[in-house]
Amino acid sequence: MNNLLQLKGTFEQASSNSQPGAPNLPAGKSVKVSQLEQLKRNFVELKRFWSKENIFPGALISVYYNKVVAKSNRIQGLLSKGSITANGSIVGARFTNDESPKHIITHYVSMELIDESIERLNVCIDILNKKFDGTITHDVIKKINSKQIAFTPSKIAKTNFLKVIVDAFYTEKFDILVDDVDLKDESIITIYKTDVKATKLMEKLGINLQFTRVMDDTTILLRPDELTLLKQKAPYLISMAVSDITKLTKIDFDFCNGTVITIPSPKNEPTIGVIDTMFDESVYFSKWVKFKNMLPKDIPLSPSDYEHGTAVSSIIVDGPSANPRMDDGCGRFRVRHFGVAAGNQFSSFTILRNINEIISSNKDIKVWNLSLGSKLEINPNFISQEAAILDRIQYENDVMFVIAGTNKVSTEKQPKAIGAPADSINSLVVNSVDFNNRPASYTRQGPVLSFFTKPDISYYGGDGTKNIRVCTPTGEAFVRGTSFAAPWIARKMSYLINILGLSREVAKALIINAATGWNKQEVDASLIGHGIVPMKIDDVVRCPDAEIQFVLSGISEKYDTYNYNIPVPISKDKHPFIAKATLCYFPRCSRNQGVDYTNTELEIQFGRLTDNGIKPIDNNYQSAVAEHFTWEEDARKYFRKWDNVKHIREISKKGNRAKKYYDKGIWGVSLKTKERLDEKYGVGIKFGIVVTLKEIDGVNRIDDFIKNCSLRGWLVNKIDVENRIDIYNVAEEEIDFND
Repeated sequence: MNNLLQLKGTFEQASSNSQPGAPNLPAGKSVKVSQLEQLKRNFVELKRFWSKENIFPGALISVYYNKVVAKSNRIQGLLSKGSITANGSIVGARFTNDESPKHIITHYVSMELIDESIERLNVCIDILNKKFDGTITHDVIKKINSKQIAFTPSKIAKTNFLKVIVDAFYTEKFDILVDDVDLKDESIITIYKTDVKATKLMEKLGINLQFTRVMDDTTILLRPDELTLLKQKAPYLISMAVSDITKLTKIDFDFCNGTVITIPSPKNEPTIGVIDTMFDESVYFSKWVKFKNMLPKDIPLSPSDYEHGTAVSSIIVDGPSANPRMDDGCGRFRVRHFGVAAGNQFSSFTILRNINEIISSNKDIKVWNLSLGSKLEINPNFISQEAAILDRIQYENDVMFVIAGTNKVSTEKQPKAIGAPADSINSLVVNSVDFNNRPASYTRQGPVLSFFTKPDISYYGGDGTKNIRVCTPTGEAFVRGTSFAAPWIARKMSYLINILGLSREVAKALIINAATGWNKQEVDASLIGHGIVPMKIDDVVRCPDAEIQFVLSGISEKYDTYNYNIPVPISKDKHPFIAKATLCYFPRCSRNQGVDYTNTELEIQFGRLTDNGIKPIDNNYQSAVAEHFTWEEDARKYFRKWDNVKHIREISKKGNRAKKYYDKGIWGVSLKTKERLDEKYGVGIKFGIVVTLKEIDGVNRIDDFIKNCSLRGWLVNKIDVENRIDIYNVAEEEIDFND
């Protein structure tokens, strides 16, 4: 087995040198004056409606597009004026329920911008009728841009005229979006962001809120009668709504009388955070767990409230002792356990407040396990409030959440979408497989927001007659569920981060990369994610002799973050390798952007370096120098645009041939940073990349690779597990200066 290599070198940074092209329609397309007239009628009606409303000074306007629209094709000529851009006024985004989804993007704008849009449409309608016989085409616009056709009107600039024309091509209508919210319990409501805070808006509607029912400027907790009042008086305010009462996914426990297990006292083992139901401090491993009950003292607790949380912590502390066949080689872990739920249901709003407090008070913990999950399915148009909180915490803090993918009960035969908070994009979401590597009978499925790959990976959570042995307050039990797959992954993540000293970005990429194979994945990613993580930690941090695996990490500061200096070994004037790579990063996310949730995109290109740049192993030429037009739907589907996990690979097959080498056999990696919003959230974002090279003839070429990297200025560190453990133990020793 070859050790994992850590390459330390310099990533170069370069700003984008490309300028947006002049506005134009797609080739062969045209816009008729009737389309502009329809949009003008939309704006006139919207102005009439919002002139009568007085709870805030502006207007909420939704743009119904005719496709899943790229940022470059969103409206630019309408709802804009001077330095005020339409992109800066977005407060929500969702997809239609059509077979072919389309974007609906909601803006909060001033009444002045509505007037400006009506005026621009009037001018453009007049120009189309007088200068272009009511129709303008791609070819005509091309001639205008090249000055073959003179553009002389003084009432509107040429660029603004063309932007309005392009807006009209991609826009079906402007309207007010009102969602049909039908909730019977207390509900967590997110309203669109306006100039007025949520509490003030509710006061104007006759709803008085205490501070305990306010999460932030747009998220509040409403009783059923208050929600009814909001729907009657201002239904257009509601951006997202979910029930506050979350029922836990079913947990299967088979209790039995087992043997007594003993455990030594803890020493300097890493600590994993657990957020779950209660923990019973009478169990055999209680010295390894520090427990805090986060519920109010007046909430009654029953013995069953301690079962789930205690079982989860038993796996993290001492799972291999009870399950020898699942010994992962990670050792034991200490636990800091926070009880946030009791019974089979809990208040999401209360847990959200608790999670913020827990993380801020325990900054030393890097890995957190969260095995609570909702029976309700996620909404296809927005991220749950629980997941959004976790994503924000992970963006702002150097922590990692491992989350269970939630379960369905045996009576549910139809496919069922995963439940909150398994829709967290930054977290590592874990589904279950049985010991034959098939999706477990209780498996729920992704994706999230119709696009993001969730779950991320799968692991063994018990099923059928082969279940996971755990410790509960009443003794030994055999359990099944994603709740008991996630803790095994939390152990691996803590091992990689706390003991081996890897960054969370690299650790997450390693786990996902280890779950992927060299063959085409047979089971759908909606069920198992990127694959099944190997049981042994050695199989995560080591690779077969015929493979070379190395990690890269860095920070994106500009548009292009690149290194063109990776010397892949050559044999007989060719590269006898196929390759795969996994990229992970933790972007800032905006829940109020709906389906357009992640604010930053890192696009990866990895492959041989040619005179024309990188030749990507996945043929990703989205940002190549030469024009390679890619539809937004295709970019998301094939190149995972906007997904914060990118895995690219070449398939292993009999016909694999060695590759031609260019420029002395140098390969390169490039990350292109793209922003969804006007703010530059991608500046300073950290990333981790894991690359695996597989020698097609089975030859071990790692020594050649290390030598060539050293000659090219790389600092090459072998991740020697035994050596890293020794270093960790010495670093964690307590020194008594009085001796």
